[in-house]
Amino acid sequence: MTRSTFTSADAAELAAVVRSGFAESRHIGSAVVLDPDGSPLISLGAPEVPVFTRSSLKPLQAIAAMSLGAQISGVSAALATASHKCESGHAEVVAGMLDTAGLSVDDLQCPSAHPADAAFRRSLQERAAKSGDADTDPKSPLYFNCSGKHTAFLMAALAVGAETESYLDPAHPVQTKVAEVVEAFSGETPAAVGTDGCGAPVFALSLVGLARGIGRVVRQGSMGADPGAADSAGTADSASHAASAIASATDYRSYASAARTLMDGVFADPWAIEGHGRPNSSVIDRLGVFAKGGAEGVIVMATKTGYSVALKCLDGSSRATGLVALTLLRKAGALPNVTDDHLGEVTTAITDPVTGGTDSEGRTAVVGRVVVGEDVADIRQREQS
Repeated sequence: MTRSTFTSADAAELAAVVRSGFAESRHIGSAVVLDPDGSPLISLGAPEVPVFTRSSLKPLQAIAAMSLGAQISGVSAALATASHKCESGHAEVVAGMLDTAGLSVDDLQCPSAHPADAAFRRSLQERAAKSGDADTDPKSPLYFNCSGKHTAFLMAALAVGAETESYLDPAHPVQTKVAEVVEAFSGETPAAVGTDGCGAPVFALSLVGLARGIGRVVRQGSMGADPGAADSAGTADSASHAASAIASATDYRSYASAARTLMDGVFADPWAIEGHGRPNSSVIDRLGVFAKGGAEGVIVMATKTGYSVALKCLDGSSRATGLVALTLLRKAGALPNVTDDHLGEVTTAITDPVTGGTDSEGRTAVVGRVVVGEDVADIRQREQS
């Protein structure tokens, strides 16, 4: 029998797509918002059921690499947790990380890709054409969106004297440390371990565990303070998960230095996480809220004070995830210093409009929008704390 995440029968309506006044699509899924102590404020669907966390878990992978001795900080730390679109700046930073460590692009075991950033890709094409290269549209592992994380893995392997050829093997010292860090921060033993799109191990955690883990990273890394014994990680998941979370609290606090280095880098250079004007980078830059999306409709966000939200759209779409996550944080009272107007500007900027045809000036016409679903809209807003 195939193991599975939650089903449509368990899910809540997270978002709808409205075209010309008609709701033509609905996105269902699960979501949870936790307070700084790890207690649930909002729960939709089945947030206690495991999901593959995908790239939303990258902060924990970066912390694992740093804890083993990978010497990264500043923008390099941000690239270690990024899913970048490969602007020229992304490629330059990752190339510099490789060079500093005495590594090369050939050491990377992530897939080859074209840069997702159109301007950088064009510049590479033009450069190749002028040089008379046979390949005028170059691909490289350097341009893959996870290249920063893979470089951090390699740097960690070198730091502990481990071989680099099998750095993605779940039994490799780097990946066993990642698993240790994931359990320490999430308070859960992964329900499954698979292979992510980049080739690295990917962990199945509940959304509660994902929110708990990243909330701890951001709070610890932003405040530089012991979250305290009160962080007992009370959650909507099973008693065994809660007990595990309590037992692991001391362990996750031992990574405070790496968490601070990571958050310092992320909040100093939000563009590095995804790209200039991209959704995750925009949320970090314009709201001061950490945001990290993953494939198949997963996203996690956390405030510096420790509120966190994690959700998954069951159909794997990410077009509404940022809008829904920010709306849930607002309804949980986690954004006291953000005005409704400013929040609206940000959610509009990170959510693609519904389009159709062209207007009188030949521009693409907007004929609708993505809105939060009924199950989200019906949540009563808490007083902003």
